[in-house]
This record gives sequence, C-alpha cells and structure tokens, in this order.
Amino acid sequence: MNASCCVVHFPNANYASLTLEPHQHLAEQLTVQNSPVLFGCRTGLCGTCLVTVTGELSPPSAAEQEILDMLAPGNPQARLACQIDVMGEIAIAPLTEVI
Repeated sequence: MNASCCVVHFPNANYASLTLEPHQHLAEQLTVQNSPVLFGCRTGLCGTCLVTVTGELSPPSAAEQEILDMLAPGNPQARLACQIDVMGEIAIAPLTEVI
C-alpha cells in the first residue's frame, strides 16, 4: 500500500476496509454497498451520518461543530461522516457503538 494512502476501517461491521487518497471526503466515497454509514443530505445539516470516529482526520468546521454540539454534546469522537476529510488511518462506526 502507498504510504500516502488512507485506510478507513469499520470495526464491528461486515464491511471491508477502504483505501482512499489523503483529503478525500467520506461522503464522496462511501455507499450503502461499501460501508455501514447511512447518509441523508450529505451537506452536514440532517445528522443522519452521525458516527464515532478515531484516527487521523481534519477537525470539524464551525458549522459541523454546531450540529455536533446539538446531536452529541460532549462527545469528542462524534462526527458527521459527510464532513470528514480523511488524513490517515481511521476507524468509523455508528455513534451507538464503541470503537
């Protein structure tokens, strides 16, 4: 694997890990066929893609943080999958699961 590639893992799910280029947005790469993540608006407004994430990713924007503060207050691992810019290896799961 290329050292500049990023890997997205789905612990506790029957989906294979995905390899992406750095700074690719998850919303552009994940589908119902290749991930357990559900998407709605894909613009960061609806909260359908609320997940728990660990690993290397960009920090949330002010707009995303505002939504996170409403939907998952006090959870530093909560993110909207549609807003994630992958920077390295990450693990992602529904917010209700521990990773």
